[in-house]
Amino acid sequence: MEVMVLEEKDAVDWIYRGEGAANIVLGYTGSSPAFVGKVIRIQKAPRNKHQCTIVTSVFSMHENILWKDSIDLVSCTSKENAGQLFVLNVMVPLLGSKHVDDGVRVLVSREFLEAVEKNILFQRPAWRVDAAKINILCDSALLISDHSVFPDGISKEAPCISVEIKPKCGFLPCSRFIAEGNALKRNISRFRMHQVLKLHLGEISQISEYDPLDLFSGSSERINKAIKSLFTTPQNNLRIFLNGSLIFGGLGGGTDDTSIMVNEAFEDKIGDVIQTKRGLRLASFQNLVAETIFQSGVLNQLLEAQKCDSFDIEGAIHAYYNIVSEPCKVCQDLGDNELSQRYLPLHSISLEESINIVKDYLIAATAKDCSLMISFRPREDEDQVSSYSTVCLESTNQIFDYKAYFIDLDMKAFKKMVYYYELDQKIVSCYTKMEKLVHGPPDSNE
Repeated sequence: MEVMVLEEKDAVDWIYRGEGAANIVLGYTGSSPAFVGKVIRIQKAPRNKHQCTIVTSVFSMHENILWKDSIDLVSCTSKENAGQLFVLNVMVPLLGSKHVDDGVRVLVSREFLEAVEKNILFQRPAWRVDAAKINILCDSALLISDHSVFPDGISKEAPCISVEIKPKCGFLPCSRFIAEGNALKRNISRFRMHQVLKLHLGEISQISEYDPLDLFSGSSERINKAIKSLFTTPQNNLRIFLNGSLIFGGLGGGTDDTSIMVNEAFEDKIGDVIQTKRGLRLASFQNLVAETIFQSGVLNQLLEAQKCDSFDIEGAIHAYYNIVSEPCKVCQDLGDNELSQRYLPLHSISLEESINIVKDYLIAATAKDCSLMISFRPREDEDQVSSYSTVCLESTNQIFDYKAYFIDLDMKAFKKMVYYYELDQKIVSCYTKMEKLVHGPPDSNE
């Protein structure tokens, strides 16, 4: 493929589509065949950190050791390049090439990035702007297909509706390294506990009704419950696009709850897609999404990838300290008591075993934080030949082509292991305190 370089003059053709913690996504509105039907992901840089010039190696010694068997990080000149190789060499084998688009790199000039930064500034949520900006030192961006639309082909005039879900962790940990004081982690989903901390910190205004355990359950009834809960409190876990344009959810952040007016407006917008009377379209679309997830089993592979974390962070953090060859601060805090003895075996394992534990934890962290994009297009002719899977919406007697892709499969940084551990402890502590306030201390007679 010919080397493509985006220059300052090209910035006008790229519009803001949304963002996460690490990247900004731009959609293309121009006419170049190379970019029609594509989006680019541009890396962000925290505002509280000084941007320095790019050095020969952008990865730490420990990261090079960690990924040596999967990715040759030493030869990677940028984190963008390494991120693409991570998706191709690590996540595609786990999730399947059918559901992952590893994309291609496209070169970008500094002037292009500066122009984009200026153009999209007022479209970004204020808190996102305060936290990070476009990393103008990047020399490339990731070009991938716009999975919120279907590429030109059969029924190109048919409307396309896409749902983007951030599923989060779909299983309960059972690691023997979970401290007894944190045993509730074995019964309450991480997402539900984290909601309490977010509410306490003022990051959300109400607790979400969604529970990932329902979505990953394999039960048609529970999957339906999960989808309806996501619509009630979407936060940053649900967005809907119609022909590539956002019609439900927040662009760069979340929407705490859904009002009756929002639901009515949504029903009006999907009238050409869900062919039933007003008042029934929302429920029908929810059923379509739930049935597709149930029928396709697309989340099964994601769940297996998440379960690469078999030690939980309470076990993996000890392997991290083995790798960095530092005294384990977790064990130091525990002292010479019964709990610290529980973790002594982890500090007796080989370096290779420690590497595998941490690597699997970080792979699982990617799987727990990615998004699933499912796009639907109504079939105009039931006998029409299609390369896509199909699903039937019985309530409207419609057949839809659909495609499903996992996106935002970012490689997690090795240095964040301590952060992950500290966040985990904050989540459990906050939830435990909330439980005591609501239910009171345990009955001493029990």
